[in-house]
Amino acid sequence: MKKILIIIVILILIALGVYFITKDTSETVDMTETITTEEPQVTEPTQEETDDTKTVIGTSVENRDITAYHYGEGNTELLFVGGIHGGYEWNTSLVAYELMDYLEENPTVIPENVQVTVVPVLNPDGLYEVVGTTEKFSKTDVPSSQDATIPGRFNGNGVDLNRNFDCDWESTGVWQNAEVDGGTSAFSEPESKAIQNYINTHNPEAVVVWYSAANGVFASSCHNGVLTETTTLTNLYAEASGYPAYEEFNFYEITGDMVNWLAKEGVPAISVLLSTHDDIEWSKNKAGIDALLEYYSN
Repeated sequence: MKKILIIIVILILIALGVYFITKDTSETVDMTETITTEEPQVTEPTQEETDDTKTVIGTSVENRDITAYHYGEGNTELLFVGGIHGGYEWNTSLVAYELMDYLEENPTVIPENVQVTVVPVLNPDGLYEVVGTTEKFSKTDVPSSQDATIPGRFNGNGVDLNRNFDCDWESTGVWQNAEVDGGTSAFSEPESKAIQNYINTHNPEAVVVWYSAANGVFASSCHNGVLTETTTLTNLYAEASGYPAYEEFNFYEITGDMVNWLAKEGVPAISVLLSTHDDIEWSKNKAGIDALLEYYSN
């Protein structure tokens, strides 16, 4: 009898073992089926919000944004550019920022058929080198020594951007009595490439580029004569602002100049050179800008 009870207990234990082994295998198979048949979840990429008031047109050598700001909704685009020589000509960026403030506070000065685009800092690395920011700054942020601003003339590669455009481009350019780096080829630098792409895409009606300091409004050309519209712009801006008007910049030979490249492309363009490296001469430039806005309102 005792042996029978032992046999019964053993059989019960065997039966329980078989039950639990079979149960675990069944659950494992079911779980596997669930995993393999479940639909994968796909995350849709989020769309970046667009802002019609500004466009990042490129980045600098040191990966700083180059931003264009837009005012008005017309089809005739007027482009104003400052800061091509960064921190050396920091006052040209402040003129551009002053223009932005003026247009934000007085939107009705922009004719209905016009859009004004402002690139206040074409050389953000050069500006940052001197004032420590690429955003709007004040005169007190600038070193008092003119020599301290010279390194800011160039981009992060040490290239003079106004010697990097495709009109008489040379790898070695001239700035006053000094040689400067014009880059490895025309448009070798990301900053000049960015403005080239923007202009080729948007086809502005006219371009004004601020420099300092030679006190004048200079027409553009690239061995093809001065465009009639460029002569008109030069005289309009000069007469309204009080700056002298010049048919060309001939104080010394320049290569790879931005506005001369624009002339080569058939785009009316002028250089406005402020009188000093320290002042923005806003009242004079405001008068010149207003004259252009009125002209293009017709």
